[in-house]
Amino acid sequence: MLIKAKTVQGYRLESFDGEIGRVQEFYFDDLHWAIRYLVADTGTWLSGRLVLISPYALVTVNKEEQLIEINLTKKQIEDSPSLNCDKPVSRQFEESYYGYYGMPMYWGGPYMWGAYPDIVRDPEKWREYTSGEKAWDPHLRSTNDVSGYTIQAADGEIGHVEDFIIDDETWAIRYFIINTRNWWPGKKVLVSPQWIERISWSESKVFVSLPCKSIRLSPEYSEDSLLTREYEHGLHRHYNRQGYWVDE
Repeated sequence: MLIKAKTVQGYRLESFDGEIGRVQEFYFDDLHWAIRYLVADTGTWLSGRLVLISPYALVTVNKEEQLIEINLTKKQIEDSPSLNCDKPVSRQFEESYYGYYGMPMYWGGPYMWGAYPDIVRDPEKWREYTSGEKAWDPHLRSTNDVSGYTIQAADGEIGHVEDFIIDDETWAIRYFIINTRNWWPGKKVLVSPQWIERISWSESKVFVSLPCKSIRLSPEYSEDSLLTREYEHGLHRHYNRQGYWVDE
Protein backbone atom coordinates (compact mmCIF):
# COMPACT_ATOMS: atom_id res chain seq x y z
CA MET A 1 0.00 0.00 0.00
CA LEU A 2 1.24 3.49 -0.87
CA ILE A 3 0.84 6.06 1.90
CA LYS A 4 1.81 9.70 2.38
CA ALA A 5 4.36 10.45 5.08
CA LYS A 6 2.37 13.38 6.45
CA THR A 7 -0.83 11.33 6.52
CA VAL A 8 0.85 8.86 8.87
CA GLN A 9 2.15 11.56 11.20
CA GLY A 10 0.15 11.33 14.38
CA TYR A 11 -0.76 7.66 13.96
CA ARG A 12 -0.69 5.73 17.24
CA LEU A 13 2.13 3.24 17.76
CA GLU A 14 0.95 0.03 19.38
CA SER A 15 3.57 -2.27 20.90
CA PHE A 16 2.97 -5.77 22.26
CA ASP A 17 1.92 -4.30 25.60
CA GLY A 18 0.29 -0.98 24.79
CA GLU A 19 0.69 2.36 23.08
CA ILE A 20 4.19 3.84 23.09
CA GLY A 21 3.48 7.12 21.35
CA ARG A 22 2.71 8.56 17.92
CA VAL A 23 4.48 8.93 14.60
CA GLN A 24 6.51 12.14 14.41
CA GLU A 25 8.49 11.76 11.16
CA PHE A 26 10.77 9.40 9.24
CA TYR A 27 14.49 9.15 8.50
CA PHE A 28 15.50 7.95 5.05
CA ASP A 29 18.72 7.42 3.11
CA ASP A 30 19.45 9.03 -0.25
CA LEU A 31 21.12 6.01 -1.88
CA HIS A 32 18.39 3.39 -1.87
CA TRP A 33 15.64 5.89 -0.93
CA ALA A 34 14.37 3.69 1.87
CA ILE A 35 12.84 4.55 5.22
CA ARG A 36 15.38 3.56 7.86
CA TYR A 37 13.60 4.72 10.99
CA LEU A 38 10.23 5.88 12.18
CA VAL A 39 10.66 8.60 14.80
CA ALA A 40 8.23 8.22 17.69
CA ASP A 41 6.88 11.03 19.82
CA THR A 42 6.57 9.31 23.20
CA GLY A 43 5.25 12.34 25.06
CA THR A 44 6.54 12.39 28.63
CA TRP A 45 7.29 8.65 28.73
CA LEU A 46 10.82 8.85 27.29
CA SER A 47 11.24 12.61 27.00
CA GLY A 48 14.66 14.01 26.13
CA ARG A 49 15.60 11.29 23.64
CA LEU A 50 14.65 10.27 20.14
CA VAL A 51 12.92 6.92 19.96
CA LEU A 52 13.66 5.29 16.62
CA ILE A 53 11.77 2.26 15.31
CA SER A 54 13.28 0.27 12.43
CA PRO A 55 10.95 -1.01 9.67
CA TYR A 56 11.99 -4.49 10.80
CA ALA A 57 9.73 -3.90 13.81
CA LEU A 58 6.80 -2.36 11.90
CA VAL A 59 4.10 -5.00 11.41
CA THR A 60 1.09 -3.31 9.80
CA VAL A 61 -0.21 0.16 9.01
CA ASN A 62 -3.91 0.42 9.80
CA LYS A 63 -5.35 3.47 8.03
CA GLU A 64 -8.87 2.91 9.36
CA GLU A 65 -7.77 3.00 13.01
CA GLN A 66 -4.80 5.29 12.31
CA LEU A 67 -2.25 3.11 14.04
CA ILE A 68 0.91 1.15 13.32
CA GLU A 69 1.55 -2.16 15.05
CA ILE A 70 5.07 -2.77 16.39
CA ASN A 71 6.48 -6.17 17.32
CA LEU A 72 8.40 -4.83 20.33
CA THR A 73 7.63 -4.44 24.02
CA LYS A 74 7.79 -1.18 25.95
CA LYS A 75 10.68 -2.61 27.96
CA GLN A 76 12.66 -3.38 24.80
CA ILE A 77 12.15 0.18 23.55
CA GLU A 78 12.98 1.75 26.90
CA ASP A 79 16.23 -0.24 27.21
CA SER A 80 17.29 0.36 23.59
CA PRO A 81 20.35 2.55 22.85
CA SER A 82 19.56 6.17 23.67
CA LEU A 83 19.84 8.97 21.13
CA ASN A 84 19.59 12.55 22.35
CA CYS A 85 17.14 14.79 20.51
CA ASP A 86 19.85 17.28 19.54
CA LYS A 87 22.22 14.78 17.91
CA PRO A 88 22.27 13.23 14.41
CA VAL A 89 22.05 9.48 13.89
CA SER A 90 25.66 8.29 13.94
CA ARG A 91 27.10 4.99 12.67
CA GLN A 92 28.12 4.21 16.25
CA PHE A 93 24.53 4.58 17.40
CA GLU A 94 23.19 2.49 14.52
CA GLU A 95 25.64 -0.33 15.20
CA SER A 96 24.57 -0.35 18.85
CA TYR A 97 20.90 -0.18 17.84
CA TYR A 98 21.02 -3.10 15.41
CA GLY A 99 23.24 -5.11 17.73
CA TYR A 100 20.75 -4.59 20.58
CA TYR A 101 17.79 -5.83 18.54
CA GLY A 102 19.74 -8.47 16.62
CA MET A 103 18.53 -7.05 13.30
CA PRO A 104 20.60 -7.22 10.09
CA MET A 105 22.46 -3.98 9.37
CA TYR A 106 20.95 -2.50 6.21
CA TRP A 107 24.24 -0.96 5.04
CA GLY A 108 26.15 -4.27 5.15
CA GLY A 109 25.54 -5.23 1.53
CA PRO A 110 24.75 -3.86 -1.93
CA TYR A 111 20.97 -4.09 -1.71
CA MET A 112 18.27 -1.93 -0.14
CA TRP A 113 18.30 -4.12 2.96
CA GLY A 114 21.97 -5.05 3.04
CA ALA A 115 22.37 -8.66 1.92
CA TYR A 116 18.74 -8.76 0.76
CA PRO A 117 16.85 -6.76 -1.87
CA ASP A 118 13.68 -6.93 0.27
CA ILE A 119 13.12 -6.52 3.97
CA VAL A 120 13.30 -9.86 5.80
CA ARG A 121 10.91 -10.10 8.73
CA ASP A 122 11.69 -13.63 9.90
CA PRO A 123 14.13 -13.41 12.86
CA GLU A 124 15.30 -16.94 12.10
CA LYS A 125 16.71 -15.71 8.80
CA TRP A 126 18.44 -12.80 10.55
CA ARG A 127 20.78 -15.36 12.09
CA GLU A 128 21.81 -16.45 8.61
CA TYR A 129 22.80 -12.90 7.72
CA THR A 130 26.46 -12.15 7.14
CA SER A 131 27.76 -8.70 6.34
CA GLY A 132 28.57 -8.30 2.64
CA GLU A 133 31.74 -6.86 1.22
CA LYS A 134 30.01 -3.96 -0.54
CA ALA A 135 29.05 -2.01 2.55
CA TRP A 136 28.08 1.64 2.08
CA ASP A 137 27.86 4.76 4.20
CA PRO A 138 24.25 5.93 4.66
CA HIS A 139 23.36 9.60 4.97
CA LEU A 140 20.08 9.84 6.86
CA ARG A 141 17.69 12.73 6.33
CA SER A 142 14.40 13.72 7.91
CA THR A 143 11.21 13.78 5.83
CA ASN A 144 10.15 16.88 7.77
CA ASP A 145 13.42 18.67 7.02
CA VAL A 146 13.39 17.91 3.29
CA SER A 147 9.76 18.99 2.91
CA GLY A 148 9.97 22.49 1.44
CA TYR A 149 13.18 21.90 -0.52
CA THR A 150 13.21 23.61 -3.92
CA ILE A 151 12.99 21.44 -7.04
CA GLN A 152 15.61 22.33 -9.64
CA ALA A 153 14.71 20.87 -13.03
CA ALA A 154 17.15 20.61 -15.94
CA ASP A 155 16.24 24.13 -17.10
CA GLY A 156 14.98 26.01 -14.07
CA GLU A 157 13.22 25.89 -10.71
CA ILE A 158 9.85 24.19 -10.77
CA GLY A 159 8.35 24.06 -7.26
CA HIS A 160 9.05 22.48 -3.90
CA VAL A 161 8.86 19.15 -2.10
CA GLU A 162 5.56 18.89 -0.28
CA ASP A 163 5.50 15.27 0.90
CA PHE A 164 6.68 11.71 0.28
CA ILE A 165 4.79 8.63 -0.83
CA ILE A 166 6.00 5.50 0.94
CA ASP A 167 5.41 1.82 0.20
CA ASP A 168 4.51 0.28 3.56
CA GLU A 169 5.46 -3.23 2.38
CA THR A 170 9.05 -2.49 1.34
CA TRP A 171 9.40 0.87 3.15
CA ALA A 172 10.83 2.37 -0.02
CA ILE A 173 10.10 5.98 -0.94
CA ARG A 174 8.28 5.65 -4.24
CA TYR A 175 7.62 9.32 -5.03
CA PHE A 176 8.25 12.89 -3.98
CA ILE A 177 5.07 14.99 -4.11
CA ILE A 178 6.00 18.24 -5.85
CA ASN A 179 3.92 21.39 -5.56
CA THR A 180 4.50 23.45 -8.72
CA ARG A 181 3.02 26.65 -7.38
CA ASN A 182 5.79 28.57 -9.19
CA TRP A 183 3.47 28.40 -12.19
CA TRP A 184 0.01 29.80 -12.57
CA PRO A 185 -2.02 27.79 -12.22
CA GLY A 186 0.17 25.37 -10.33
CA LYS A 187 -0.55 21.73 -9.66
CA LYS A 188 0.89 18.79 -7.75
CA VAL A 189 2.89 16.14 -9.56
CA LEU A 190 4.94 13.09 -8.61
CA VAL A 191 8.64 12.53 -9.21
CA SER A 192 10.35 9.22 -8.57
CA PRO A 193 13.56 9.29 -6.50
CA GLN A 194 15.14 7.34 -9.36
CA TRP A 195 14.87 10.49 -11.50
CA ILE A 196 16.74 12.62 -8.95
CA GLU A 197 20.33 13.48 -9.80
CA ARG A 198 21.31 14.72 -6.38
CA ILE A 199 20.21 16.70 -3.36
CA SER A 200 22.15 19.74 -2.21
CA TRP A 201 21.70 19.80 1.55
CA SER A 202 23.50 23.13 1.86
CA GLU A 203 21.18 24.77 -0.71
CA SER A 204 18.03 22.90 0.38
CA LYS A 205 17.51 21.95 -3.25
CA VAL A 206 16.60 18.75 -5.13
CA PHE A 207 18.02 18.40 -8.65
CA VAL A 208 16.02 16.29 -11.12
CA SER A 209 17.07 15.21 -14.61
CA LEU A 210 13.81 16.36 -16.20
CA PRO A 211 12.92 19.52 -18.14
CA CYS A 212 10.34 21.92 -16.70
CA LYS A 213 7.93 21.38 -19.58
CA SER A 214 7.92 17.63 -19.12
CA ILE A 215 7.13 18.00 -15.42
CA ARG A 216 4.45 20.60 -16.14
CA LEU A 217 2.70 18.26 -18.60
CA SER A 218 2.95 15.17 -16.41
CA PRO A 219 -0.22 13.56 -14.95
CA GLU A 220 -1.58 15.67 -12.12
CA TYR A 221 -1.58 14.23 -8.63
CA SER A 222 -4.69 14.98 -6.61
CA GLU A 223 -5.19 14.42 -2.91
CA ASP A 224 -8.64 13.03 -3.70
CA SER A 225 -7.55 10.60 -6.40
CA LEU A 226 -6.39 7.06 -5.78
CA LEU A 227 -2.78 6.31 -6.56
CA THR A 228 -3.57 3.28 -8.70
CA ARG A 229 -1.19 1.16 -10.76
CA GLU A 230 -2.98 2.54 -13.84
CA TYR A 231 -1.99 6.06 -12.77
CA GLU A 232 1.59 4.91 -12.14
CA HIS A 233 1.77 3.30 -15.59
CA GLY A 234 0.64 6.58 -17.14
CA LEU A 235 3.19 8.55 -15.13
CA HIS A 236 6.09 6.33 -16.15
CA ARG A 237 4.95 6.26 -19.79
CA HIS A 238 4.95 10.06 -19.78
CA TYR A 239 8.60 10.12 -18.77
CA ASN A 240 9.46 7.02 -20.81
CA ARG A 241 10.82 5.36 -17.68
CA GLN A 242 10.48 1.79 -16.48
CA GLY A 243 8.32 1.26 -13.39
CA TYR A 244 9.90 0.14 -10.15
CA TRP A 245 7.51 -2.83 -10.07
CA VAL A 246 9.13 -4.39 -13.14
CA ASP A 247 12.29 -5.37 -11.29
CA GLU A 248 10.38 -6.38 -8.19
